[in-house]
This record gives sequence, C-alpha cells and structure tokens, in this order.
Amino acid sequence: MRSLHIGMLGAGGIARAHLPGWLALGARVSVYTVDGSAEKLASEYAGRGHDVRAVDHLDTLLDEASAVDVCTPTPTHKALALAAVAAGRHVVCEKPLALTAHDAEEIGAAADAAGVRLHPAHVVRYFPAYAALHKAVTRGDLGDLAVLRFTRGGARPQWAPWFGDPAQSGGVIMDLMVHDIDIARWLAGDVVRVHARTRGVEHATGAPPEVVTASAVLTHASGAVSHINGLWGLPDQQFRTTFRVAGADGLLHHDSTAVPGFKITAQGVRAANEGIPTSPMTESPFLTELREFATSWQEGGPEPRVSTRDGIEAVRIAEAAVESSRTGRVVELTGSSAAPTITDTEEVTR
Repeated sequence: MRSLHIGMLGAGGIARAHLPGWLALGARVSVYTVDGSAEKLASEYAGRGHDVRAVDHLDTLLDEASAVDVCTPTPTHKALALAAVAAGRHVVCEKPLALTAHDAEEIGAAADAAGVRLHPAHVVRYFPAYAALHKAVTRGDLGDLAVLRFTRGGARPQWAPWFGDPAQSGGVIMDLMVHDIDIARWLAGDVVRVHARTRGVEHATGAPPEVVTASAVLTHASGAVSHINGLWGLPDQQFRTTFRVAGADGLLHHDSTAVPGFKITAQGVRAANEGIPTSPMTESPFLTELREFATSWQEGGPEPRVSTRDGIEAVRIAEAAVESSRTGRVVELTGSSAAPTITDTEEVTR
C-alpha cells in the first residue's frame, strides 16, 4: 500500500478506535479538533514513536492530507464532509452520515460530483459474526429469509453531552440501532415499511441516568421482516449484541456475551461499562474496514462492502423509524429518493 497521509477530524472515542488502524496501515496522521484535544491525542502517539501530529487549522489539514476521516459528533458530519470533498479529498465518515437522509444525499452527491470516494464507516459489517452471517445468507444457506431479529444495548454514553440529546445524536435509534438497521438491509434488501416505538426519555448527558429502549419493525421488499431492539441502560448495563436470522432452510444466531469482545478505548475516565466494542479473536474490525476503504482508492481494489448508498439508506430508514416513534404511525418508504409516507397504524392492520 502506498504511503497514506490521513487527516483525522476529532480526538474522542471513535478517533481512538480508528487511529491504531491507520497506523497499522503505515499512515501518517494529522489531527484537528476545535477544542484543542488533538494535542493530547497526538502527543500520546507521537511519544510512542508514531507519526501523529496535531494541526491548528482545518485548512492546513485539508491541504496536506490525501484523505479525511470524520470522527466528530454527528451534527458536524455534513459540514466537515462537504469541506473535505470540496478540497478533493476522499472521505471516511463515521455513522451515521448525517441526521437526515436529505443531508446524507447532499454529501453523497457532492462526492460523486467531485470524483472522490465517500465511505460510511458502518463497522459492524466487519465484525466476524456479522460478516460470517452475510456470507451464509449470500451462499443461500438459510434459503429465503423470513424473520431477522437483532438486539444491541449497553450503558448510556456519558462522556459527551451530545450523545444524550436526540436533536444532536438522533437518539437511540439513529445513534445505536442504525448499526442493525444497516445489517438488516445488507442481508434482506431494501426496506419499504417501518414501525417503531421508544420508551423512556432521552436527556442530555449530566441528567440522572434513565433507561431508554426502542424497537423497530422493518418490512423488506422481499417480504422478510426485521425486528430491531436497542437499549441505553444504566451505568452497570453490560454491552451486548445478538442476532437470530431465520430462513426457509435454516437459522443462525449469535450472542456477543458467548465470545466476549469488549475493549475500552477511552479519552479520560469513563464508567466501567462504557467503551467501543471490538473483537479479541481477530484483527480489529476498524483496521479491516479502513484497509478495505484505502485499498479501493489507492490500488483499484474491490469495492468496499459498504457503499455511499448504503450509508444514505441506513440514515433514511433510521429517520423513518424516529418519525414513526414520534407519531406512533407506520412510515412507508416507496423509493430511495421519495419522501416517506406516514400511514395510520389502524389502516395498516385492518
């Protein structure tokens, strides 16, 4: 792989999950943040002999780097991704691409017009259990898919105020369940109908902890149905993911607690159960993801398993789920560029 110069935006938990991956690929990394935290992150790694430095201005980073990795809070994704695209840089952007499908579409269209790559970082596709599940479904091991069930939950993040504010994070559906929304579509195809519910009130970080749960039912164009459940729990809540996927010819299931795979990648101090999930059995899924992205633009390698359209559709479905949860109505998704249609639940169930 040719020499990489990555401009990393952000120095929080996801930046700390991505940075070791870039360094393992031999990249030199420039880090920029608006709050000065880039200096802390860069000094930690530079002190271990890595080529990581902080820069004082966004324009400096965009001028120097060959690609940009957006690891900042979700509300900043659009402006930063568009700035990187305008500078002619390939972009890796943490999930979700944006808080609305309209904004995600705008980022994707700008990247297409500029002739640069836009990689939505849906890292769960690179976790071994989910990658194996996709291979099995693609081979036809399960036959036609019928019912897919996913759960994901852990302690509610406390290290950044924006996580607890649904206006900034999108709440438990957009910030957490978007992972399984993406996996469900990856396995069973496009989604045409969404019905969701949220229980509990999401408060900005600093308020007393409160359990928040959400559930979404996705109807796929194929006729398969996905049930997705998410949980932001109390500080002692263990992080856990599961799936149970049934088809005409078989069933596959997985529980992350059977093969513990949890690693704390923290900035400062966090509660014992907070952190970034990863796998101890193989190389970091973040490294696998970033290698696949970089190879696609550097060496003409195969298309990454996550496309720009995948990132946009994940936002579109999650946005529909948020709307359904707010209104109590079913949301019909009639096309990738069409506005969603809200339908009274009673009309659907007659």
